[in-house]
Amino acid sequence: MYIKKDIFGHVESTPVYSFTLVNDQGVEIHCINYGCVITKIVTPDQQGKYENIVLGFDNLDQYMTDSPFFGCVVGRVAGRISGAEFELNGHTYHLAKNENGNHIHGGLHGFDKVIWEASVTEKEDLIQVQFTYSSPNGEEGYPGNLDMKVTYTLNNENEFSIQYDGISDETTLLNMTNHSYFNLSGDLKRDVLNHSLTLKSDQYLELNNELLPTGKLVNVEGTVFDFREGRQIKTGVQSEDPQNQLAGGGYDHPFVLKENNNQEIILEDPESGRTMTVETDEVGVVVYTSNQLSDEGEVYGVSSRKHLGICLETQGLPDAINNPQFPSWVLEKDKPFTSVTKYQFGVVKS
Repeated sequence: MYIKKDIFGHVESTPVYSFTLVNDQGVEIHCINYGCVITKIVTPDQQGKYENIVLGFDNLDQYMTDSPFFGCVVGRVAGRISGAEFELNGHTYHLAKNENGNHIHGGLHGFDKVIWEASVTEKEDLIQVQFTYSSPNGEEGYPGNLDMKVTYTLNNENEFSIQYDGISDETTLLNMTNHSYFNLSGDLKRDVLNHSLTLKSDQYLELNNELLPTGKLVNVEGTVFDFREGRQIKTGVQSEDPQNQLAGGGYDHPFVLKENNNQEIILEDPESGRTMTVETDEVGVVVYTSNQLSDEGEVYGVSSRKHLGICLETQGLPDAINNPQFPSWVLEKDKPFTSVTKYQFGVVKS
């Protein structure tokens, strides 16, 4: 196992570095210290062919100007906050309105748009890149000086984990996720419509026309939101359900996970045979089938288009600060925050 470090580009005169983590099985995780972006993940298919399974760019400029959050870490708060404001301990905080008068994915200059400090660890049984960033009090409107650490770890069992750690000197909000767009076909040969997704989830959140939760939990039984036994992505894209329609033809919905750290999310591509099993300690996952992806430009030489990838954003439930019935995102002063999501790469057993 080893880690390779290179210069990926510059932000003005500051270098941005790429890190390539390679295990003994040949699985590769490529990431940069701008936004902790995962630029590539290389895994074998059923025939042993190694190909990339995420959407991204091969240059820094596009990540800075064109990226729909490809592969990045999102914070301080993933997802939407209605009206771009919230009340905490009797004080109202105003945030950047960066989507239809609401706040999304940490604002105009969230964690996805900063250069993180990076250090590497190489051990016999695992390799790591650890990113750190200190978000100052008032950044993007959030209270508290927040010290963040994001650790990417790859082992020889083809398991990749993301650990988030944070601590703030004032009570604040924190809801972290990674925004990778997965496509298990390999090198984006096909879209994800024939991918199958299995979720251990009995309920999803109903959305309004601004894609904000209405506060209502809906049982998945008898709907195209029932992934408990596995379901092809295209069934939601082709659905006439008003919830699929308002999301742009597909899914952009938070699901409440019934279990944690027990193979609760499984994505499969039947043609390549690739599988990805996701386990997390988070309460939910936002399933986004790239319904808003632009038809202009290219992604690694492939024409950009809707449904070219699927995001599985493990996180707290969106707009929880304005829905007190949801599990809280509030991070108390001086109380450590930790969250871990693991991705196991494999192939369908024949």
